[in-house]
Amino acid sequence: MAAANAPIAMKEALTLTSLGINSQFITFNHVTMESEKYICVRETAPQNSVVIIDMSLPLQPLRRPITADSALMNPVSRILALKAQIPGSTQDHLQIFNIEMKAKMKSYQMPEQVVFWKWITPKLLGLVTQVSVYHWSIEGDSEPIKMFDRTANLTGNQIINYRCDPTEKWLVLIGIAPGAPERPQLVKGNMQLFSVDQQRSQALEAHAASFATFKVPGNESPSILISFATKTIAAGQLSSKLHIIELGAQPGKPGFTKKQADLFFPPDFADDFPVAMQISHKYGLIYVITKLGLLFVYDLETATAVYRNRISPDPIFLTADSPSVGGFYAVNRRGQVLLATVNEATIVPFISGQLNNLELAVNLAKRANLPGAENLVVQRFQELFSQMKYKEAAELAAESPQGILRTADTIAKFQSVPVQPGQTSPLLQYFGTILTRGKLNAYESLELSRLVVNQNKKNLLENWLAEDKLECSEELGDLVKTVDNDMALKIYIKARATPKVVAAFAERREFDKILIYSKQVGYTPDYLFLLQSMLRSDPQGAVNFALMLSQMEGGSPVDYNVITDLFLQRNLIREATSFLLDVLKPNLPEHAMLQTKVLEINLVTFPNVADAILANGMFSHYDRPRIAQLCEKAGLYTRALQHYTDLSDIKRVVINTHAIEPQALVEFFGTLSRDWALDCMKELLLVNMRGNLQIVVQVAKEYSEQLGVDACVKLFEQFKSYEGLYFFLGSYLSSSEDPEIHYKYIEAAAKTGQLKEVERVTRESNFYDPEKTKNFLMEARLPDARPLINVCDRFGFVPDLTHYLYSNNMLRYIEGYVQKVNPSNAPLVVGQLLDDDCPEDFIKNLILSVRSLLPVEPLVEQCEKRNRLRLLSQFLEHLVTEGSQDCTCA
Repeated sequence: MAAANAPIAMKEALTLTSLGINSQFITFNHVTMESEKYICVRETAPQNSVVIIDMSLPLQPLRRPITADSALMNPVSRILALKAQIPGSTQDHLQIFNIEMKAKMKSYQMPEQVVFWKWITPKLLGLVTQVSVYHWSIEGDSEPIKMFDRTANLTGNQIINYRCDPTEKWLVLIGIAPGAPERPQLVKGNMQLFSVDQQRSQALEAHAASFATFKVPGNESPSILISFATKTIAAGQLSSKLHIIELGAQPGKPGFTKKQADLFFPPDFADDFPVAMQISHKYGLIYVITKLGLLFVYDLETATAVYRNRISPDPIFLTADSPSVGGFYAVNRRGQVLLATVNEATIVPFISGQLNNLELAVNLAKRANLPGAENLVVQRFQELFSQMKYKEAAELAAESPQGILRTADTIAKFQSVPVQPGQTSPLLQYFGTILTRGKLNAYESLELSRLVVNQNKKNLLENWLAEDKLECSEELGDLVKTVDNDMALKIYIKARATPKVVAAFAERREFDKILIYSKQVGYTPDYLFLLQSMLRSDPQGAVNFALMLSQMEGGSPVDYNVITDLFLQRNLIREATSFLLDVLKPNLPEHAMLQTKVLEINLVTFPNVADAILANGMFSHYDRPRIAQLCEKAGLYTRALQHYTDLSDIKRVVINTHAIEPQALVEFFGTLSRDWALDCMKELLLVNMRGNLQIVVQVAKEYSEQLGVDACVKLFEQFKSYEGLYFFLGSYLSSSEDPEIHYKYIEAAAKTGQLKEVERVTRESNFYDPEKTKNFLMEARLPDARPLINVCDRFGFVPDLTHYLYSNNMLRYIEGYVQKVNPSNAPLVVGQLLDDDCPEDFIKNLILSVRSLLPVEPLVEQCEKRNRLRLLSQFLEHLVTEGSQDCTCA
């Protein structure tokens, strides 16, 4: 094994015998390793089985009872290819299984015997028969496709390898045959190289071969290379060579110059020969492995020998590329699975020190980004700079291993060079060189972007970002933000400058993205700071953001009180209200303080808003006494009345009838007890009887049953409000048979001048007290005597009526009563007039005006009683003249 400071490190990854695999099955015909992922071992005793070893779990092999002549695990997936000869024939049965799905993917009966097969890509099997080579895809139901016939030099050879290049345009088949008679131990190697495009083969002598890609300077398209190792004997002389040539050179483009180098076999290994070749694309190295365990390492670009050592004391019969580490696996006859890797810490110092090849050391360090050549690279850079070879210096800096020259000092050095007229500045040459080779680091990205921003060439930044040429950083985002907010946000996201991303989303009012992004990256923003920042420039946006916080899973990360105070500190009453009305919709007891607050702030500043909130009835846990006081102070007296619970408070507020909608006030009285309602009605009349009478009447009419008619009447009487009584009792009269009610209504109507109503009720009502009503009307001395006439006529008070009318000189009413109302009562009227010493002329004229309508006998009786029959002589004569049969002469 190699020493600890050797450029190639070796370790034993696995021993097959430790997994219970018998050493008799550790052979080329029983063990396959198609990639670094799996090893497959075919056992024939004590029973037929296939052992699948997953190199990520090497101590947990999968053993399956399978009979087959060969088993290959797919290079990348759990797909197994099996080959078995059909008994009694020269045909092979090929099958492909998906192990995870436990299903056969496809199968085929090959008419020829397959002497060698191999996965040449994850989807393609290469099948080699005695005469031809086929490709069989695992996709669909396609059959194997013939690619080419074997060349004569491979006749009778044991095929040990078959490969294709990455483009699948070049194929190579390797076989070995017994050596010359004079040296039979030295096995002969034969190679067939086939061009798919040209459909041509070339036969060469080689024991091992491999394909690689290489980018020749000046050519953007990579070149396809083949490297092969030979060991031949001619005229008794051994010759061992490594060859590297380009396949399919690109016309008009720089090509790869053919290289070759000697393979130096020690004397003890004179009959040893290469059995495998692997090329590390990671490091650009060629590994040649011999049967007896020698390892040759060469540089792919120059074919320079780098290292040689024996890596196995036992013969090696199988290798596999390990691209993940840039090395390879090798399996020897003892069953050791060895892993060879580059010792990154020592290979460059080894080449520069032990091999004294400074150029190769620097190139390898640049190519593979390896340490160990720092001083050499820096020294060379300084030489180029002093020689004013700025382009070469830029190229060296761009390719410097581990970016040792990609620093601020280097940029400053290029910045310090004066720009010659008509020439590109060395600084731009430096940046351009790096851009053509890959991606700028954070400092370079910042400095180049600064130049571009200053020149107002934003489109260049967009292109470079799209091509992933810039390393994004928070500083770069800050710079770009001065010219383009959208581009800055993209940079912040790629740079994982999370606070800046969140702030950018906040500026764009994309609040939902803040929450989604923060959850994705596991970040908890300073929500309080964000809110404060937004409040200064976008108050409504702050409201929306605060609402989104309130809807976060698990509850708002910022207390509602704190959020509200932030709005109020900036006198953003409407915004605070908008936020609170939304979050307080559930109407929870624990939000009592916030309910009080939102009402409080609006009652002080926007009472109409508070009124609307209260009208909506969405809150029920706030401080009602406090809100009652503020409602009163704000002039929202109806709301104040709805909240006060003390009679003194209610009486104080209820008198503000100038500012309370009458219907609302009437409805409020319906919520009070009988006593409180009457007290408040009394208060209204005390403060402003004239202004409040209508309201009090309306309340009395609306709630007469609850309050009691008598109580309402007494209230109006207490204030001598006959107008109130009139309007109140008027609504109640038609449904009442209470004489007192009817009397009081007549009284109220009379005292308020509603004479037509007095006349109507005295004429229509059957429930008032006649005597009491008669007396009242006489005392009232109304200008219209008709109500009194109604009462006296209906209830037999004609003498009293006559006396009243005569005493008050209301003679025309006497005439009207006798002539139009009730002529039959004329005798009673005449009798009373005689008692009142009424002039005879008036009486005579009154009697004559009625004439035949008068009942003669009662009239005579009335006059006879008073010895005044002579008064009737003229009346009786008229009756006789008119032919009346009723009159008799006394």
